[in-house]
Amino acid sequence: MRTTMILRDDIMRRAAELTGTREKTALVHAGLEALIEKKVRERLAALAGSQPKLKSVRRRAGA
Repeated sequence: MRTTMILRDDIMRRAAELTGTREKTALVHAGLEALIEKKVRERLAALAGSQPKLKSVRRRAGA
């Protein structure tokens, strides 16, 4: 998908320095993937303890 964006030069420069990637498309993709991973972790953490009536799961011996 093609999209026109206005990106701050300082942010792009900092991202390029930290990642070693100069390609703008790769930097934007990496940033979006990092944002998605962060939000998934936050949602998973928010679920912790959200089902108090759930029975304990038996574990196999040796596991």
